[in-house]
Amino acid sequence: MSSLSETPAASGGFAPLRQKTFAILWVATIIGNTGSFIRDVASSWLVTDLSNAPAAVAAVQAAATLPIFLLAIPAGVLSDILDRRKFLLAIQLLLVAASVCLMLLSAMELQTITSLIALTFVGGIGAALMAPTWQAIVPELVPKQDLKGAVALNSLGINISRAIGPAVGGLLLAWFGAAFTYGVDVISYVFVIAALIWWRRAPDADDGLSERFFGAFRAGLRYARASRELHVVLLRAAAFFAFSSSVWALLPLVARNLLGGDAGFYGILLGAVGAGAIGGALVMPKLRARLDADALLLGSALVTAAVMAGLSFAPPRWLAILALLALGAAWITALTTLNGAAQSILPNWVRGRSLAVYLTVFNGAMTAGSLAWGVVAEVAGVPTTLVLGAVGLALAGLIFHLVKLPKGEADLIASNHWPEPLTAAPVEHDRGPVLVTIEYRVDKNNHSDFLKALARLSGERRRDGAYGWGVTEDAADPERIVEWFMVESWAEHLRQHRRVSKADADVQQQVRRFHKGPEAPVVNHLLSINLPHLGRN
Repeated sequence: MSSLSETPAASGGFAPLRQKTFAILWVATIIGNTGSFIRDVASSWLVTDLSNAPAAVAAVQAAATLPIFLLAIPAGVLSDILDRRKFLLAIQLLLVAASVCLMLLSAMELQTITSLIALTFVGGIGAALMAPTWQAIVPELVPKQDLKGAVALNSLGINISRAIGPAVGGLLLAWFGAAFTYGVDVISYVFVIAALIWWRRAPDADDGLSERFFGAFRAGLRYARASRELHVVLLRAAAFFAFSSSVWALLPLVARNLLGGDAGFYGILLGAVGAGAIGGALVMPKLRARLDADALLLGSALVTAAVMAGLSFAPPRWLAILALLALGAAWITALTTLNGAAQSILPNWVRGRSLAVYLTVFNGAMTAGSLAWGVVAEVAGVPTTLVLGAVGLALAGLIFHLVKLPKGEADLIASNHWPEPLTAAPVEHDRGPVLVTIEYRVDKNNHSDFLKALARLSGERRRDGAYGWGVTEDAADPERIVEWFMVESWAEHLRQHRRVSKADADVQQQVRRFHKGPEAPVVNHLLSINLPHLGRN
């Protein structure tokens, strides 16, 4: 399962639970996530029984995150174009099948490193498909004024599961064995499937402009490529997760080899992470009142680095548990800060796809980091590897603190201020490409300021669907300036009309203020024509 990472507001944070559908799905996800953590702790410990090699232990962690790196963007596209309820049901069935296989192989004592990694990979595929879809349904379940609270409660829910699941999983594994532990995970999916079946989601309307997979995929990538604010969030996320992944990849070996613990103790450590995350989520409103997002992220990096360095010295178990509490609080602070920054800069039409890009970077950094740190640990040992990761994380936190996160204060609600384009006859939706031109008349003395404003507008054109943009000047009449942009099809241009936000409309208005004359700028829509084949004489 997956959820958004936000913290409840200081007041009214539990208001979304008054919405029956949200409350039922929220409780179901807590149960489902608890089962997932029970499964994960069983797999993470079982691999240490099958092999004591750090690379093998890290490979299981990588198998869980690699599918999210590979599939998050396609999954984000699917979440925007499919019936989300049915899609979530199909994913649950895939996850049930993987857990049943884990249970049966363990019961028959046929589990191997290969099968464990393969089935963990299948579980990762389910998580990859689930994450952007589950995030995208939240605005459907609560009114707008409760959206931030609902996002925050999702984070609280997953951390409740994180606190309970690993501890329960460790105890079940120690008392009853892996097969029974995996069976409990299978049962947890029943609650999620039942809740999704009960949910009567209104079907999506299809007005002929519904996106298809490859077109939606390209539109999502165009948006991500053109959004400078998203680039900053992705950079900060990659820097944090690439170094902090070392503690997650090597934690089973820390529990077993450095701290001399068993499966139950490993579960307690993971439970401490979850408990720390819950505590961090509850105090987050007070922290945000005093610190900005950049300070929170820097603090998270430094605390995580300190915990990693401390674990390398094989502290007493009680001290390790306290350190993991601090790690959980720092981890949820970082996740919340980065995810909140991403959420605040994304319009609804591309939210699933852009969040999928964020998840790709997050899990790509975790996957590459897990594999790299596992290899380093093979050569240098676990304690040295933790110290190297801690030093790298602290330095990265200090260096990238200079690259400030976006504030996310723009109004991204669709403005719907563009008039429908005039056509002599109906235009087929798949016809294209389309060249759109806007003719301005600008006083020569204002050219410099006008072009600066137009440069800001170019980002909006590209984010909302244009794959090419430019500006030209009439050689015979320098006051006549033509802005142009290319869109791949007529349908995509009509979608572009719907995507313009109120913030972007303000930018357009700033550009139009430089246009002189009583008439509005002239807009033309030019359609591509396929020339007939001309034979040679």
